[in-house]
Amino acid sequence: MYQASIPQFTKMLTNLANILQKGEAFAKAKNVDGAVLVGDRLALDMFPLSKQVQIACDQVKNGMARLAGIEPPKFEDHESTFAELQERIAKTIAFAQSIQPAQVDGTETKEIKFSIKEWNFEFIGEQYLFAWIMPNFYFHVTTAYNILRHNGVEIGKADFLGG
Repeated sequence: MYQASIPQFTKMLTNLANILQKGEAFAKAKNVDGAVLVGDRLALDMFPLSKQVQIACDQVKNGMARLAGIEPPKFEDHESTFAELQERIAKTIAFAQSIQPAQVDGTETKEIKFSIKEWNFEFIGEQYLFAWIMPNFYFHVTTAYNILRHNGVEIGKADFLGG
């Protein structure tokens, strides 16, 4: 469970940080307020870039904390600049790297129950990791990438996948 999650999450969060760095450089080069990109969305009924990054980070910190049986750090969801989003990613990576393999290995059959607003969810650990955390994480990382790409930031598949 550890090898299938933490190394990949930290790699992809690092890639996301690099993509955001290119977004910030693009905004500066085009003389555009970075807040415009941070607040942009692909469609009116979708979350903005800032929320996409926040949710991607939350999937990692909350999901892995549930599997490990520990309390996740609390983040306030106030990020409105590239620098603040970078800080959130860095804090998420640090938390993920603080989790030891023994904390999540063997949690394949652990019962995971939680609520989001009025929805209640029940999973077993393996199902939670592979059918909830990972798909949600990749959706929000991909959407963040797509918002920047849609706005003309010169990023490509290599930036998404990293080195």
